[in-house]
Amino acid sequence: MSEYQPRIVIAGAGHAGGSAAAFLRQYGWKGDITLVGEEPNPPYQRPPLSKAWLKGEATAESLALRPARFYAQQRIELRLGTRVAALDRAGRRVTLADGTALDYDRLILALGARPRALPLPGADLAGVLALRGTADADSLQAALRPGRRLAVIGGGYIGLEVAASARALGAEAVVIERESRVLARVAGRALSDFLAAQHRGHGVEIITGAQVLGIEGEGGAACAVLLADGTRIPCDTVLVGVGAVPNVELAEAAGLDCANGIVVDLAARSSDPFIYAIGDCTHRPLPLYGRTGRLESVPNAIEQAKQAAADICGRPPPPPEVPWFWSDQYDLRLQMAGLAFDAHETVVRGGTDAPGFAVFHLDAGHRVLAVEAVNAPAEFMAGRMLVAKQARVAPALLGDPAQPLKDLTA
Repeated sequence: MSEYQPRIVIAGAGHAGGSAAAFLRQYGWKGDITLVGEEPNPPYQRPPLSKAWLKGEATAESLALRPARFYAQQRIELRLGTRVAALDRAGRRVTLADGTALDYDRLILALGARPRALPLPGADLAGVLALRGTADADSLQAALRPGRRLAVIGGGYIGLEVAASARALGAEAVVIERESRVLARVAGRALSDFLAAQHRGHGVEIITGAQVLGIEGEGGAACAVLLADGTRIPCDTVLVGVGAVPNVELAEAAGLDCANGIVVDLAARSSDPFIYAIGDCTHRPLPLYGRTGRLESVPNAIEQAKQAAADICGRPPPPPEVPWFWSDQYDLRLQMAGLAFDAHETVVRGGTDAPGFAVFHLDAGHRVLAVEAVNAPAEFMAGRMLVAKQARVAPALLGDPAQPLKDLTA
């Protein structure tokens, strides 16, 4: 009779779920691991979908988190093309959409998030797209070619990245933003203004302060976006990029604590001691800022995967990391670290009339809360260290390009 092997089931085969499986083996887990994913692909990187994949510069192999052979070599069972449909906490069992039941000793929910839908007339027309997976990216790529016009609803990072890719492919692009500036919810004004100018310089039309009333169709396909002021924006394709909604329905139905995400602690533990949650679906502590929140980023997915794997394997918890993000648009490399909660002052290092500058956000006591860098990797790295150390720096020193940043981080 074979010896019982404890099993970990990971629900979700995105960056978080795939990373958790790898870290579990790295940290010494000897039991079974089953990774369940709704897409037919093994875990892959999503950020390139709006950039390299759309422009034909990436392949499925280059996007893969790990070679296909890795999972067999590490005894990680892949259940792809299905999802966890039901969770029985009392019996420690999940049921997949294909009817398979899996018992677990520990369950990791890496359920991700989905694009936020707009309840608009015409939202169900052909040619109205969102971007989350490779199938979405393939549909969008087919629509981006010379002579076509893309309307992007939402001036966030995804929308701007796709607009940049559209221009690289020869398509026209117009970005429609409800707020008074692009990136209004995620970036400071200096960065927003710089990026808006860069996009306009590349031929992208940007409309701010705009309320979308609906999408007009012809022959069952989208042909224009209608605004509240009567403006009609002709287009061939519409991309809706207005944020993401955490996939918490499975957790909520099972009675786990949720609040704009599955509530977890710094070990990625949920309100059930046998269930962890990681990645875009979580509402997590942000210890550097004394609050909780939800982060959507690859670094966050990897950090929480480490937290869950370390706790399950009885290892010391990894040190808290500074939240960080990146975006590529045209020849611009944007790198952001920290969160500008309660920022009192903004300091620009370098000139915002050209790439190669950084924007620091400070609280009232001159503590560095966040940095936004454009083609300025040294400033990004120094700013990330200052945020981690909760350093207090005189604004005049931060803003002086003659002052070596390495002296400020020492």
